[in-house]
Amino acid sequence: MKILLLDKNHPLITEQLLAKNFILEEDFTSSYDEVCHKIHHYDGVIIRSRIPLDKNFLEKGKNLKFIARVGAGMENIDIPVAEKLEIQLINSPEGNRDSVAEHVVGMLLILMHRLFIASQEVKNGIWLREENRGDELLGKTVGLIGYGNMGKATAKRLSGFGCKVIFHDILLGLSDEYGTQVSLKELQEQAEVLSLHIPLTDQSYYLVDGPFISDMKNDFYFVNTARGKNIETKSLVEALKAGKIKGACLDVLEYEKSSFENLEIGENEDLQYLLESEKVLVTPHIAGWTHQSKEKLAQVIVDKILRL
Repeated sequence: MKILLLDKNHPLITEQLLAKNFILEEDFTSSYDEVCHKIHHYDGVIIRSRIPLDKNFLEKGKNLKFIARVGAGMENIDIPVAEKLEIQLINSPEGNRDSVAEHVVGMLLILMHRLFIASQEVKNGIWLREENRGDELLGKTVGLIGYGNMGKATAKRLSGFGCKVIFHDILLGLSDEYGTQVSLKELQEQAEVLSLHIPLTDQSYYLVDGPFISDMKNDFYFVNTARGKNIETKSLVEALKAGKIKGACLDVLEYEKSSFENLEIGENEDLQYLLESEKVLVTPHIAGWTHQSKEKLAQVIVDKILRL
């Protein structure tokens, strides 16, 4: 099979596939139009997020048998068209679930115990103890929306902190030793921490908006390591200002480019508030971005390609 690699990934992908006699071509710089012009030459394509695989792209890939995304989200692929054309879709959420889970816990601890703020103050000669009194995870009810690879890995970590973990998912029968499945209404009535672990779809776009936040019974901490557009930023900022959301841990932002490589917006009051507020931690879409996950993501993709 002849495979086109459109993004840089761990070298084990090329090493292992070449050893199995696949023909590989790397192209990390060509534009969307340039790739469309030649995609019909390939049986498969391995991607991250650089180029959208829309209807036009897929129809030009007349010989495509599979698309492999090194990562979890598949929103840059027109899935209905790919399925209609009988192109197999592969992703690798197993590869960075542990990285994401650790990132969630790390951000919560930093936010709730004011670790970053206190450290910066001491480095600037400010010694405040009462003002930096923390809030414990122990005994908190954590609500997860989405209980796939990321959600389950997060529940496993949080259960070790003495949290009660509940979750809502569109699939049923997912309760396990780490988390209990509940309705969305029950989650909103009980959760003191809310963490998103869902893909970006028409149904999950702005899932967390003003009315959703108002339906949360408790003031709560919010974590998003999923997709920026799963929450309406305007409503998030309003809830932070009002105290309904006690603090937010954001690894993703509504204003990211589709490639996730930067922000695509300039001056914006809501974004500025998030960047300046002591109630908010922001990281640059790196929850699944560890040295270990880079290798694990690649290995999962290779293993799935070899099973085709």
